[in-house]
Amino acid sequence: MKIKNLVLGVTLSMFILSCSKDDSNSSSSDLSEAQVSAKIDMVTEDVAKIAEDQYALQANPGAGKNDLETQALPPCATVTIQLTATSWTRTVVFDNCTLPNGNVLDGTIIVSGSLNFDTPSHTISYSFVDFHHNDILIEGNRTITRSLQSTATLTAVHPIANMTIDMTVTFPNGNVYHREGNRVREMIEGFGTPMIWADNVFSISGSWTTTFPAGTRTSTITTPLRVEASCPHIVSGVVNIVGTNNTATLDYGNGDCDNQATLTVNGTTTTITLGN
Repeated sequence: MKIKNLVLGVTLSMFILSCSKDDSNSSSSDLSEAQVSAKIDMVTEDVAKIAEDQYALQANPGAGKNDLETQALPPCATVTIQLTATSWTRTVVFDNCTLPNGNVLDGTIIVSGSLNFDTPSHTISYSFVDFHHNDILIEGNRTITRSLQSTATLTAVHPIANMTIDMTVTFPNGNVYHREGNRVREMIEGFGTPMIWADNVFSISGSWTTTFPAGTRTSTITTPLRVEASCPHIVSGVVNIVGTNNTATLDYGNGDCDNQATLTVNGTTTTITLGN
């Protein structure tokens, strides 16, 4: 059976709130934390994309022969495959490798799962060894439970990736951030063409908490995020963010493929630029 490669495209931009009671300081802190959060989100996107590509290549050895099936790793990345009677492990080593989106990876990602690809669900696990994303140290692990289901979002049976997150991120300046949560990513378009990556569209829901030096913020997707594989940015959807003193709303817009979003904090709206 051909296994559809679930490319993440772009994951969730998780924007955070300041605890300052001074309006001007609050606004500055909100935007600063939003920029930090966007960088962490790029980590999530790139790592999850790599992990799911490795799963697709293991599940379907013919994948990758068509450039639309998986996104190729840079030439400086090496992959080692280990098999047991029941499981597979793919160790991906980066040596200051630049991805097509410009992000630089260094260190090791270990991806593993069961060799039984015919079960109703399949769990993909991945972890890090001395792994850096644009000089940001990433520690922790994640699991993705992949299944085929009918949901309220789409009645037709379609691929669903239920993701758990537990990640610690250390920036070059020494600041440490921790994230835990859950995200459900449903492929709502493109699953009928398993050999073509570019037509995939995802609907994302979920919630998570981020622990900042200034406190913990909780983010919840209130309008599902729409991610299109042909666009490097989230094209629509709304995230609600609650901090100790502030509440914010991140709105990705009306479906245009651009790197702009609006961040509204306590009634004040600012246009922000997403990305590196």
